[in-house]
Amino acid sequence: MTEPVALSNGRVYTETTVWSPPERFVNDAPYQLAIISLDSGGRITARIEGDRVAINDLVEFVEYRNEIPYFRKKQ
Repeated sequence: MTEPVALSNGRVYTETTVWSPPERFVNDAPYQLAIISLDSGGRITARIEGDRVAINDLVEFVEYRNEIPYFRKKQ
């Protein structure tokens, strides 16, 4: 298994709410996914923790959980 990449903060490029997830995540539904434009360049698909985000919201990296990056709305 490879080490996760260190992530920077960023801005929400687009987002959606998942209501019918893959079996592995069925207990988490509904949950929000977003594509984040990273301050360091590039984009990543991530889960959103806490308050709902909208396009152009600033977000901060929280942690990886089971190799999935989590971000939250920057206060």
